[in-house]
Amino acid sequence: MLSRRWLIASLLVVGLAVPAFGQDKVTLKWKFEKDKAFYQEMTSETTQNMKVQGSEIKNVQKQTFYFSWTPLEQDKDQKEAGTWKIKQKIEGVKMSIEISGSPPITYDSTKAEGAGNTPLGEFFKVLVNSEFTITVNKEMKVIKVEGRDEFIKKLGSANPQMEGLLKQILSEDALKEMADPTFAAIPVKEMPVGEKWERQSKFDMGPIGKYDNTYKYAYEGKDKTNAKLDRIKIETTVKYIKPDDNAPTGGLPFKIKKADLNAKKADGSILFDNDKGRVENSEQNLDLSGKLDIEIGGQTTTVELNQTQKMTVKTTDTNPVKK
Repeated sequence: MLSRRWLIASLLVVGLAVPAFGQDKVTLKWKFEKDKAFYQEMTSETTQNMKVQGSEIKNVQKQTFYFSWTPLEQDKDQKEAGTWKIKQKIEGVKMSIEISGSPPITYDSTKAEGAGNTPLGEFFKVLVNSEFTITVNKEMKVIKVEGRDEFIKKLGSANPQMEGLLKQILSEDALKEMADPTFAAIPVKEMPVGEKWERQSKFDMGPIGKYDNTYKYAYEGKDKTNAKLDRIKIETTVKYIKPDDNAPTGGLPFKIKKADLNAKKADGSILFDNDKGRVENSEQNLDLSGKLDIEIGGQTTTVELNQTQKMTVKTTDTNPVKK
């Protein structure tokens, strides 16, 4: 299940309130300018320690995605005033996977040599330059994602055996959930320091299972190290639900029969630049542990899992990928 997590570009965000009184209120708001792109560098570092039938396995993975976001047009219809269409493009991908001390498997689209003619290299090569059109409403909720069919077709051309799985995992609702945290963390309302709010998320990944999350946020006021930025503390409650027993496997060679996974730590922060009207950077941390019963070839094996993950996002005016 988790070995395919690079397909899921899922941000886990949360919040912890700090009470304060007698301070001015602020309205944080995204600002878009037609055809003016901004860029994000999203890096995720994950360490898995697994115990399977007495053997210990350690996986270390680092991935970086480079995205561009270009506002295209604003819906002028009175009913949808404030709605924007935004083009999202994958500008570049870096990946490193190391399994139990073996030499790392790497891919870097920003370098000419990339990863050679390896299955991993071919798979990530087709990711680069993929595009989606995201529609967000005036509450900054993603309400539509276009480009799914073309994206799955591209990925399937690199690995036809995975096409059925990709169709289940990368549903339109799943793609909305992937894009939503970029914008939806910031409420469009006036708020004082200590203001709290929540957001629910249901992320269905078919044969890999479901995540039912509650994101909790709190506005903490101006950042102590950079007074131009506003800080939001975030926390989340992560609930993993195993797939239904009769759910299609999507071509996976295993089936998850039982799962008991718990998040020991799920916190982070967002720094928002209200002058530019965008998230300047963010950080999320997740410690996950528990057991999975996995059936392979009619036999069930228990996997003990301890996983730590750190995800950071940085926003810039210029493309960080060297052409």
